[in-house]
Amino acid sequence: MSINNIMTIKELNLSGVFEIRLETKEDHRGFFMRTYQEEFFKKHGINKEWIQEYQNFSAKKGTIRGLHFQLEPYSETKLVRAIQGETLDVFVDLRKNSPNFGKWGSLILSPKNNNMIYIPRGFAHGLCSLSDNTMVICKLDNIYSPKSECQIKWDDPDLNIDWHITEQPIISQKDSNAKSFKEFLNTIKGIQI
Repeated sequence: MSINNIMTIKELNLSGVFEIRLETKEDHRGFFMRTYQEEFFKKHGINKEWIQEYQNFSAKKGTIRGLHFQLEPYSETKLVRAIQGETLDVFVDLRKNSPNFGKWGSLILSPKNNNMIYIPRGFAHGLCSLSDNTMVICKLDNIYSPKSECQIKWDDPDLNIDWHITEQPIISQKDSNAKSFKEFLNTIKGIQI
C-alpha cells in the first residue's frame, strides 16, 4: 500500500505540531485503518522511537487533564489519538527560543475525525473530554520521570485557553494546585530543546 493513501499530514498554528488524518478502508464488515507507519513519519521528518504508551479514560464530559510537561532531559514527544468519544487536545509552546513561546493551540480528536496529533518536545499538554466516556491513547518517546514532571494551571489567565466547555470542569487536586504561567516564567523560564 502506498504511504500516500493511508495518512495525510498538516502542520498546525505552532511550528512542529502536526495533525495526522487516518484513511479508512470500509466494507460491509466494518473498516481497516492503519494508525502508524514508520515510513510515513520518516518522510515528514517526525519519526521517533516510541518507548511507552498510555491510555486514559474520562467518564464525564468536562474532565480536564493538564497542563503537563517534563523538563529536560525527560521532555516528551507525544502522538495522541482519541479512540472513543471526543476530546480537546491543548498544547502550549514552552520552547525557550521559539517565536511562539507562551502561545497555545488546540485540536478536537475523535474516532469520527480519524485524526491524531503529533506534539514535539518542549510543549505543555492537556486534554478536555467533550463527551462522556472518552478514551485517549498516547505514544511517548521518553520515560516518565516524577522528579522532572511539572504542571501549569489549566485556567491560567495569562494563557486564557478556551477549553470548549461551559459546565464546571472536573479537575484533579494535583492540577488544581499547579503553578501559574508567571511562576513558570520566574522559575523555569522555558524548556531548552
